[in-house]
Amino acid sequence: MKLFRNELTRFMMTYKFGLDEINTKLKILKEEFQHIHDYNPIEHMKSRLKSPESILNKIYRKDLELSLDSIRDNIHDIAGIRIVCSFVSDIYKISEMIQKQEDIAVVDCKDYIQNPKPNGYQSLHLILTIPVFLSDRVEAVNVEIQIRTVAMDFWASLEHKIYYKYEKDIPQDLSSELKDAAKVATELDYRMEKLHKQMKEIKEEEMMKDNENLLELDDNKFHLPLSLLESFLKK
Repeated sequence: MKLFRNELTRFMMTYKFGLDEINTKLKILKEEFQHIHDYNPIEHMKSRLKSPESILNKIYRKDLELSLDSIRDNIHDIAGIRIVCSFVSDIYKISEMIQKQEDIAVVDCKDYIQNPKPNGYQSLHLILTIPVFLSDRVEAVNVEIQIRTVAMDFWASLEHKIYYKYEKDIPQDLSSELKDAAKVATELDYRMEKLHKQMKEIKEEEMMKDNENLLELDDNKFHLPLSLLESFLKK
């Protein structure tokens, strides 16, 4: 068992490197939006790497073979990143940008926004594979990415705390309240998205008016000297 733990620790290093690579890609996107575009869809990000103890517990719970190959084939959330966005549309925008990167392969996509879990949970889950270039080989590493809105993240955090407080046996009335709260969070996301679109339309209209005013000013600047010249010539 001690030998296996040592091998598992080395095995985990490749997942850390894979997590670092995805984090770098996301930080680049975030900085690009901050400095070049007028809107940044990424509110914040958080990454985590499962501990060897947590992985071993999951192996026992799932009754899997105790081997590195078994872990690699059956446990896809060893390395994970959570991205929190302002709006639902941002979730799909970020997902599309990530999936378009050439060195990333999509293993699985679960859309719990279009199809929420029975308890009300919503999020977009991606399992991605990224190559990690080591000194003597290239390892393909799975990284799980969860993308959700601020409202979804708040609900999930609260549900997680209640879930473990009651040792995974939540009373029925509390479970119903959580489902209702999930509906309220969904409604909030819908209303905030609607406000965001309205504000964007107003901004675009104002920009169009400003451009028209600039064109009108340029036009006047062009004709004013001509009219003066004509008046002068008539004299």
